[in-house]
Amino acid sequence: MFDIREKVAIVTGGGRGLGKVMALALGEAGAHVVVCSRNLSACEEVRDSLLELGVRSLALACDVTNKEDVVNVVEETVREFGRIDILINNSGTSWAGPFVDVPPDKWDKVMEVNVKGTFMFSQEVAKVMIRQQTGKIINIASVTGFGGTDPRLMDTVPYNASKGAVITLTKDLAVKLARHNIQVNAIAPGFFPTKITKQLFEQQGAAIMQKIPANRFGEGEDLKGIAVFLSSSASQYVNGHILIVDGGISAMA
Repeated sequence: MFDIREKVAIVTGGGRGLGKVMALALGEAGAHVVVCSRNLSACEEVRDSLLELGVRSLALACDVTNKEDVVNVVEETVREFGRIDILINNSGTSWAGPFVDVPPDKWDKVMEVNVKGTFMFSQEVAKVMIRQQTGKIINIASVTGFGGTDPRLMDTVPYNASKGAVITLTKDLAVKLARHNIQVNAIAPGFFPTKITKQLFEQQGAAIMQKIPANRFGEGEDLKGIAVFLSSSASQYVNGHILIVDGGISAMA
């Protein structure tokens, strides 16, 4: 049920961070993986690692807020592999600062990447999956998307709002696409070391750690099995679900 060998996956933002981890996880499980982001050289490094695993892989430059780039990745994937079975919408960005000081252009950037990028990639890939009458779309949300965060720990209103939008988008797409045998789910990570969280951890890491029942930050390995599960037939009747991976933060009252 967890077999994804020969499946074809696209991972946005797959050149580094959690995207890289999930791309390698799918490759280790036997899937062919297309990695894309604005950082082509980083994607090429991941592609080379995937090729060493014995699976096929492409590295493509892509700005997820650019419709032409998105269409190009989808078309190149279909041209090379003939189908798309899995999409992981991982590309994301953030901006930190007091709510009253958030510049409109920073708000727009976060929404463009995190929400519009997820929407456009899902839209283009869904066209392929509808023809196939099968597919898995996995969005990367965040536990911050479920509600407010203490500004003393995380003052990131645009990011939190965008991830809340991703959660609702996931659920709505799950309902819209279910009749085509397409499952749309999301992973909501807690605090993982990434480029986005680097500065946050440097400033508030000790305070954040006190809020995590597991008493540690997340690690890449904590997401690998989750990505494979949601990509496989083991999750065939799981649709519109937000799978929380946060070491127990959201379990606290």
